[in-house]
Amino acid sequence: MEIERPNAKPLTREDLANLDRLKAVIERAIADGVLTADEQYRIKQVIYSNHVVSPEEMELVRELIWNKLSSGELVRDWGW
Repeated sequence: MEIERPNAKPLTREDLANLDRLKAVIERAIADGVLTADEQYRIKQVIYSNHVVSPEEMELVRELIWNKLSSGELVRDWGW
């Protein structure tokens, strides 16, 4: 699904760097097919590090985590 945001400002270099860092953290976390509670916490730390949750960050989470959880490619380990 394509969502248009006609009033969105262009991403800054800092925004792009934050997205790259988030993507790297997510990819490391899901590489083994299991997302642990500690990995989820680390991802949240990166997302909230600049006190703004951007649509682009949420799109990365949807693409790299939620879609894989839904399809069974990725499972969550609650650590109980």
